[in-house]
Amino acid sequence: MPGPDPVCLVISGMAHCRFVGNLCRMWLAALLMASAIGPLVETAAAQTRFPEQDTLTGDWDGVRIQLRHGGVKFAMTDTAETLSDPIGGIRQQTIYQGLLKPSLKLDLDRLVSWPNGSFYIDAYQISGRGLSRNAIGNLLAVSNIEALASTRLHDLWLQQDFPEGEGSLRVGQIGLDDEFYISQYSSMFVNSTFGCPDLLSTDLPSGGPCYPFATPGARFQATPIASVSFSAAAFNGNPAPPGPGDPQVRNSSGTNFLIGEGGFLTIAELAYAFDKEPSSSDRLSDVKLGAWYHTADFADLRRDTFGRSLADPARNGIAAAHSGNFGAYLIADKMLWRRPDVASPGLAAFLRIGGAPGDRNLITFELDTGLSFQGPFPQREGDVAGIAASYALISGSARHFDRDAVVFTGMPRPVRNHEGVIEITYQARISSWWLLQPDLQLVFNPGGHIAAPPPAPAGAPIPNTLVLGLRSVVTF
Repeated sequence: MPGPDPVCLVISGMAHCRFVGNLCRMWLAALLMASAIGPLVETAAAQTRFPEQDTLTGDWDGVRIQLRHGGVKFAMTDTAETLSDPIGGIRQQTIYQGLLKPSLKLDLDRLVSWPNGSFYIDAYQISGRGLSRNAIGNLLAVSNIEALASTRLHDLWLQQDFPEGEGSLRVGQIGLDDEFYISQYSSMFVNSTFGCPDLLSTDLPSGGPCYPFATPGARFQATPIASVSFSAAAFNGNPAPPGPGDPQVRNSSGTNFLIGEGGFLTIAELAYAFDKEPSSSDRLSDVKLGAWYHTADFADLRRDTFGRSLADPARNGIAAAHSGNFGAYLIADKMLWRRPDVASPGLAAFLRIGGAPGDRNLITFELDTGLSFQGPFPQREGDVAGIAASYALISGSARHFDRDAVVFTGMPRPVRNHEGVIEITYQARISSWWLLQPDLQLVFNPGGHIAAPPPAPAGAPIPNTLVLGLRSVVTF
């Protein structure tokens, strides 16, 4: 008799393991097909320069180049994807979602003789419906473009660069995940936590100034020497006005421009970069140490103002308040190996570790790590293969509350503990302006091990989930 499919050992409690194995083999076949699409497209288009353009729309008969020389840079990308959870989650569903992002950057020195000044604006057109929100119920959303369908303003800022490239000051509406708490080798992954970590997007009010939000703020960045930089920023504390319901509905257009609403969020980061790229000034490795502080009051996850459990029928219904919130993080990016015969980067690793106090934060610790390999196959230097994992620890206060609820109600319910995800992905560069990306994710303990809604049996947790997807990114 053949042994059990390997997926059975990973997705506990799931039936039909042979079916899961077939799905994974189909996904691997799709990955190999994606890696072969590029050469086929190049061969079929050998008589035209169309695939060689940096953008789908080209240089607009030279107009785009003239605008760029005049200080006007327009860009637009369209990300479209299909995701499915054939096994696990709350329900099985296949969804489409898309993100169209136009942007405009102005060189104010060339346009209005403002030395070292620049202006930037971008916006989002979000379509479709998210798989995590509608079918899985997990914290670490399986897509970094998942959000409610909307048209919204994102960044809107002015920047003054200092002479000799020694730093800059940026003021306006800013996203924290534009520059902070970011690994240079994690951005290729589809799961949202490899962008803005869920330690922030879950714990901060309304998700904080992370996708799809940006908030009014100011950012200072200094580079005293080539390999060392220091960045600090202050943001409005809540990207959505107070009130019930989804914060993405309360701030549906990104134009609330709130200042001082819900306190302020500050963050600082010190970075040391090394492993200089021989043919450029890029640094292939870095270490970053950061910390953040939020000035608002945060509710205790277990106790009321008299110290009783919030699950106790005798509670007063008012959670104890904690003044402020804070956390710290460490990021390490390292280029591990490069093939001597190619110009593209090779095998790189990343590690992110962050923590926050457990009495006021649902996620108290998060660890993200992974490997990416650019140029995994000969003649495919633009492709990138990657594998990554994330582990989010549910706070002790939330776990104790769940145990209290079992004691006081006598009803069975899961005790939250952690949520995890493993992602395997492959970016196939079809041309300079088009990427195709098959993706596989395994989600463990969705929601941190919470109860599944009816018609699931009472007290049964949401099952571990397999997610299969295909993403397309086009640069116009």
